[in-house]
Amino acid sequence: MGPCPRPADLPISWRRDFPVPETVSLSAGNRGSRTGVVPIVVLGLACVLSFALLLVYRPGVPGDPATAAALDDLLFWNSLLPRAAIALISGAALGLAGALLQRVLRNPIADASTLGIASGAELALTLGLSFSPLLIGASRELLAFGGGLAALLVVLVLSWRRGLDPVTVALSGMIVSLIAGSLSVTTILARGEYAMSIHIWGAGSLSQQDWSGVLSLAPRLVLGFAAALFLSRPLTVLALDDASAKSLGVALQTVRFAILLLAVWLSASVTATVGIIGFLGLAAPTFARLCGARTTSQVMLAAPLAGGAILLLADCLTQLLGSGFSDFVPAGVATALLGGPLLLFLLPRVHGFSAVTVEAGAGIRRLGEPGRMLILLAFLLVVFLGIALVFGRNDTGWNIATGALLSDLLPFRLPRILVAMGAGAMLGAAGLIMQRVTGNPLASPEVLGISSGSGAGLTLALLFLGFPSSLLMIASMAFGALAAFGIMMVVAARSGLSAERLLLAGIAVGAFSMAIVSIVLAQGDMRSYTLLTWLSGSTSRAGTFEAWTALISLAVLVAPLFLMTRWLSILPLGSGLSRSVGLRIMPSRLVLAVLAALMTAIASFLVGPLSLTGLIAPHLARLIGFHRPAHQLPATLLIGAGVLVLADWLSRVVIYPYQVPVGLFAALIGGPYLLWLLTRREQP
Repeated sequence: MGPCPRPADLPISWRRDFPVPETVSLSAGNRGSRTGVVPIVVLGLACVLSFALLLVYRPGVPGDPATAAALDDLLFWNSLLPRAAIALISGAALGLAGALLQRVLRNPIADASTLGIASGAELALTLGLSFSPLLIGASRELLAFGGGLAALLVVLVLSWRRGLDPVTVALSGMIVSLIAGSLSVTTILARGEYAMSIHIWGAGSLSQQDWSGVLSLAPRLVLGFAAALFLSRPLTVLALDDASAKSLGVALQTVRFAILLLAVWLSASVTATVGIIGFLGLAAPTFARLCGARTTSQVMLAAPLAGGAILLLADCLTQLLGSGFSDFVPAGVATALLGGPLLLFLLPRVHGFSAVTVEAGAGIRRLGEPGRMLILLAFLLVVFLGIALVFGRNDTGWNIATGALLSDLLPFRLPRILVAMGAGAMLGAAGLIMQRVTGNPLASPEVLGISSGSGAGLTLALLFLGFPSSLLMIASMAFGALAAFGIMMVVAARSGLSAERLLLAGIAVGAFSMAIVSIVLAQGDMRSYTLLTWLSGSTSRAGTFEAWTALISLAVLVAPLFLMTRWLSILPLGSGLSRSVGLRIMPSRLVLAVLAALMTAIASFLVGPLSLTGLIAPHLARLIGFHRPAHQLPATLLIGAGVLVLADWLSRVVIYPYQVPVGLFAALIGGPYLLWLLTRREQP
């Protein structure tokens, strides 16, 4: 291999594609390093102070003085100190893994959380615990490594055609995480409380009872750090474009795969030991660069230190805010709460990606008589409703319910069918509004984090109201969805932010919202089971109240949209043209946002946040040939209703006598469709 180039010799094109180092000019590198001392000192002092406060204010052990002193020493040496040590080691390992992933993928938002590695590892561990507990005890780390590596490979394969640009990688990771998380939730629901413990553990608990976790993870960090130092020169060369790196003698694919294996191994080791620590691999390298780290070796050294310090500080604060020895929230949830704001902070620094486009020109026909196609879609919906109502399976095979059998099954089947129909139509309409208002063909309640925002609202209601009524739950979810959509509109209104960054903002809002949901999930009580059931999107418990809620909400919220088709036609044309034709932009957007948020909240309350129907239905309507909002709106309603009704029927017959939650089943259909849209290249 030839001499390794110095960072100052790297081409400007790379510094544009990986823009974080560009925040300090090359001529001002020393000044950046000096100013970076301040956050380093502040973080270090905060860690020391928080740990000192933890030592001072930790609760005393009751009992006679001699016994209390002995137990206090035992807790100090076998719980408090190993917990601090495991926080430092886990944070350092994740910081190093994040730095490796960001460097090898040239992606400043690469992380075990954004790439689906953590969710893949959790799914593998969940399946292992559920179906072979002895296996997970013997090879927990191997299972986590296999699941994380499989998830990463899927993301890379899906993103390869678009050159691994940050947006495609992040969205692919989001979908892989969504599907893996859905499968984990379904497994937990199927196995009951036996697997519930792994979901609590998966929230990232650093509680320790001895030094075994430290002794297990510390050697892995040492080996990983040594390997990273050994690979520092190839890592620097990889910052060049592929042709330049090959000219210097680097075996690109081999080196990249080795670095990816190292990063996945470090992340999986932490996940197998303490659970998922969200977004720390994203935060640590970012903090290291803000502190002045510029070269590869500097980042590889500073990121582990920053990761360890951040995780220790977060863990100390969760203990100080909790009562007694209990945590306020698990450490993984505390760090995940940083993920959303951090992604929003990094959005202006994400450059060098290709636009996310959906071909809308030639090859997509326009219907000459859309009325006939609408009648056909309505007929197909009636057929789907009939199939879902009368066809089913029992212990003897397939059967057609008629007469007395149909009367007996009607109270069970009809409500869930009506719920699926109403929720599907509302999600389709909400997706159409979002695509039209934002001008983004990939916008939907699920992709932009609106559904997750409604989940955050539900979580807050469960936290502060215990077990609220259904109406209060819907109101709280509507508030969360409206808040999330409001953030999306603020992001869209900022100058210079494209549709691609809007998608990343949606991931950020969704990550922050799901971190709030994890706060209740980690408690392990009945509120957790309520949220798990909601996350899975099950309609098996739908009754009269849910059915009437779906029908009334559909009628009340969708009817005004037919009076607003002019708005939906004009808004995608831009603010200037909209004003020139007399459209008041802010009031129209606000009204549409409120309607979309309400429909999303109610639909998410009924079928969960994972269906992706809000993305599929408007696209299918457009692909069929409906382009004018006056025709696309009813077509979207019919398609959304039909998709979810069909998904609900399939979810209860595919693996009879077990039922797959309809939200998961629809997501397994919609996820690949979204990935297909992402990987399409616009034809010249």
